[in-house]
Amino acid sequence: MLIYGEDTRWTPAADRYDKMPYRRLGQSGLKLPAISLGLWHNFGDDKPLQSQKEILRRAFDLGVTHFDLANNYGPPNGSAEVNFGRILREDFAGLRQELVISSKAGWDMWPGPYGFGGSRKYLLDSLDQSLERMGLDRVDIFYHHRPDPETPLEETMGALDHIVRSGGAGYVGISSYSADLTARAQQIMRGLGTPLIIHQPSYSMLNRWVETPSSNSMGPAHGKNLVQTLTDHGMGSIVFTPLAQGMLTDKYLDGVPEDSRAAASKSLNPEWLSDQNIEHIRGLNEIAQARGQSLAQMAIAWTLREQDGGQVTSALVGASKVSQIEDSVAAVENLEFSAEELARIDELAVDAGVNIWSAATESTD
Repeated sequence: MLIYGEDTRWTPAADRYDKMPYRRLGQSGLKLPAISLGLWHNFGDDKPLQSQKEILRRAFDLGVTHFDLANNYGPPNGSAEVNFGRILREDFAGLRQELVISSKAGWDMWPGPYGFGGSRKYLLDSLDQSLERMGLDRVDIFYHHRPDPETPLEETMGALDHIVRSGGAGYVGISSYSADLTARAQQIMRGLGTPLIIHQPSYSMLNRWVETPSSNSMGPAHGKNLVQTLTDHGMGSIVFTPLAQGMLTDKYLDGVPEDSRAAASKSLNPEWLSDQNIEHIRGLNEIAQARGQSLAQMAIAWTLREQDGGQVTSALVGASKVSQIEDSVAAVENLEFSAEELARIDELAVDAGVNIWSAATESTD
């Protein structure tokens, strides 16, 4: 038996597939676990490698088969992929076929005019570097991380098509694209013969932009929201920040802890913790308690609920310790919501101004 916290030899749990639901990704043949693990934070050189190993091991033991990275995850940029690659070799040797590994490129990675965006050069160079850092021949999914208004969409999609055809990735997707831009991108990719299978948007009870219909009723999305557009175009989705950078936990109900993201101003602006937002979060916490869940568990389960026009495939969570991934995965024990619960949540789940990716999403519409 593995005792987490000790650097002993690890044997994966035999029952790792017994409780986790796996959902088909759009019209593809690929399935993702309802809960996936993101390595945006806590896997750079600022965190002990042993704690990273423990989190990844425990996640896999609980049925989390999908690990999500990007070229610039760290700090410093690239270090999360380096550390993950080392753990992959040392702990997951012989298990590669049981894992879905994804990476992305689009945001700033290296200095100069070729280190960001959506150009063919940047995307191909980024993937080559990511594969080298992780010690892989290919990733399962490669994303364009965000829209680039300075690069023709045809060039970006052409690069993604090339990446699949050359064997660098099994599938490709996009992140933070609007409904209309998603529809345009998918039309291009279907014409090339390499459909996009996945979209990765930010989404939480405090950031519900994916439910907002496109403002352009004449655009490719025909006034539909992103969830409906993905369903129409045969795509699945994996949502990031379902806990609104930690706001949808019990961490901030009674102030700002010294070791929190808000205290460190790390991806969570302390100004978001307004009296009104905290009041709404406390109300949501009461609903969660009545459901027998932590607030975090309910927030994750809510993103995975059935919606008008579609459903989220997987929720992407982060973890700084084993107990956090355990708490997140426990959300799958209660994914059902009554109509009354959803109505009460709708009263409190209002936009809290936390969508820091909105500018990128809207810049190309």
